[in-house]
Amino acid sequence: MNVFGIGLPEMALIMIVALLIFGPKKLPEIGRSMGKAIRGFQDASKEFQNEFQKEAAQIEAAVKTTAELEPKQLEAPKKEEV
Repeated sequence: MNVFGIGLPEMALIMIVALLIFGPKKLPEIGRSMGKAIRGFQDASKEFQNEFQKEAAQIEAAVKTTAELEPKQLEAPKKEEV
């Protein structure tokens, strides 16, 4: 098991130190608040990713539209020159 580059022995040591510092009554509350914070970070990350994908799709559509219109605009002056 390897989470954030921390193996099982390191996690056990962190849990023991946290238990000694905060005590057994405070530890579940701290765990819940950390879980909520991590969930909030994940939700914000997903929202950012979705917004980024929407913007990328809009830019791609704009580039595609411009690429379709540009050859037509280039053909129009050529016809006038002849």
